[in-house]
This record gives sequence, C-alpha cells and structure tokens, in this order.
Amino acid sequence: MEKELHEPVDMCLSDGTLNEAAVGWSRFPLHRANLKGWGRRKRFDYWCIVSPEMILAFSISDTDYKSATSLFFLDRTTQTETTAGSMDWFRSNPTSRAPWGTQPIHSGKKDIDISVTPGDQAMMLNVATAHVNAEVEVSIPDDHQSMGVLVPWSKRRFQYTRKDNCLTASGRVRANGVTYLLDEKTTTATMDHGRGKWPYETLWNWASGSGMTNGEEIGLQFGAKWTAGTPSTENALRLGGQIEKISEELEWTYDTENWMAPWTIKGERVDLQFTPEYHRHSEFDKKVVSSREDQAFGYFSGTVWSLSGRAYPVEKVFGWAEEVHRRW
Repeated sequence: MEKELHEPVDMCLSDGTLNEAAVGWSRFPLHRANLKGWGRRKRFDYWCIVSPEMILAFSISDTDYKSATSLFFLDRTTQTETTAGSMDWFRSNPTSRAPWGTQPIHSGKKDIDISVTPGDQAMMLNVATAHVNAEVEVSIPDDHQSMGVLVPWSKRRFQYTRKDNCLTASGRVRANGVTYLLDEKTTTATMDHGRGKWPYETLWNWASGSGMTNGEEIGLQFGAKWTAGTPSTENALRLGGQIEKISEELEWTYDTENWMAPWTIKGERVDLQFTPEYHRHSEFDKKVVSSREDQAFGYFSGTVWSLSGRAYPVEKVFGWAEEVHRRW
C-alpha cells in the first residue's frame, strides 16, 4: 500500500535529489516543488472544461529549455475543432515556479494569452486567442479532495502530479463567433498540475471522468505505463466527495490503429468500458525533441468498487482516455 501524507513536505533535499519522505500520496496539495538543476525539470498546468455543448482545454508548460502554451476547443454538436499554440525555445516561464494556488500562472503571449488566477475558493481562467475567448470561474471549496502523488524512478528522476476532477465551473466561452454559456450545474472542470524531473523518453496513459450516477458523484482518475515499476500509481476513485486510492496497476486495452474503438480499464475495483465520441491527435517532431498525443473524449460505463466493497454503477460518465509519447 502507498503511504498517505498529511503534512507539507519538500520534494527535494538540499542537493536537488529526491526527498524519500515525499514519496506517497495526499488528498490535498502538500508537496513543495523545490526543484533544482537545469535541463530535466518539467512544470505544467492543464485545465479542461466540459459542458454539454463544448470542451475547452489548455496547458501552460515550462521544460527549462522551452516554454509552451496550447489550446484545444471542440464544439461537441458540430465536431468542429479549434487549436492555438506557441513555443519559445530556451526561454522559461517563471510564473510556473510558484507553489500551486499561491500566484497567477500566465502564458505571457500576445497571440495566445492565458492566465490562471487564484481567488477565494476558486480559480479564474481567462483565455484570449484569435478565435477563442473565455472567462471561466472554477469553484474549489477548501475541503475539496484531490489526488496528489509523487512517483519516483530514481533519486534524480521523479514526478509529482496532482489530478483534480468533479469541479464545477461557470462563465462564458466565445469561439468562432458562437457564445457558450457555462452553467455550474452542467459544467465540470478537471485540473492536472505536474512538477518534476523526468527521464528523456516517456510513454503514458491518462484517463479522467466526472459525473453522476443515480444521484451520486463519480470521479475517475487512472494512469498507466509511466508509473510501472515504481511504488506509486496515479489511480484513484472519487466517491461521495472522498478520494479512495487504488495502489494496483490497472489493465488497459485499446486499439492504437483505431482510437475510436472501445477501450477497457480493469482491476480489482475497476471494470469499465470507455466509448469515444471524438479523437484528438497532436504531433510534432524536432528529432531530438518530439511529442505524440492521442486523446479520445467519450463516456465511461461499468462498475467501480469502494474500499468497503460497495459497488457503484458508472453510467455514461463523460471524460477522456489518452496515450502520450514524448522525448523531452
């Protein structure tokens, strides 16, 4: 079983290597990312807003030798996709270094101006691009639980990730001349906050879902491949507002020749099928540095079980599943 942490802790020792006391998981943001040493540090913040009409997702990242911002928008009715992005080589983003939730994070680009600003039990997300503009408020109550975990590969390579779903959001998005009003009763937000020192080549899966079944909140958070061989996983369930950690590696099956075919994710407490609605593909190759992302949005159905053994049906809980390969 993984160790649950209850007190704030530094990720690194004074020499920049892993602090073994930081290995574990938490329900609230406790890890301090005191990363040292240029070259392998990765800092990123990802947000995804989902309403019945649209999906808005963006990321702001800093990998020491480059900073990048990307945006994805999808009209779920017309299946119209809009993207924007920027990349600056050998220029870092200093706003990514602040502890989570203490200072604004800002892309700092004129053509893709995105900011994440902490408020009173909320985050304000502002987006300004040529075709997509948004003002979104995400509610984050002080007692809202999330899943944070530090994954160690070695004393010099480790990653802290915090995944938070089942958040509510409200506001307005205007894309390609159409205005989408976000109602907090039907709009969810998911956040991925990552800080660490990664190996050069990485392959990962990530799945997340937020929804209700029979009047009960269901949050799904699963990962695979990148945690294999470590004492940590990024698997958890959110049931009735409480995080229940899953410490086993789950079995994923999917077709890399057809990302729209059904996926399955299974384990002792998870038996789910994921049916895609839309497939997003993103790729760039600069030889030494490259990235491929295949992300499918759709619905989870099946059953999950609590630690006490209670079965929770999962009926059309919306979310996504992805495979990402990077050399970075």
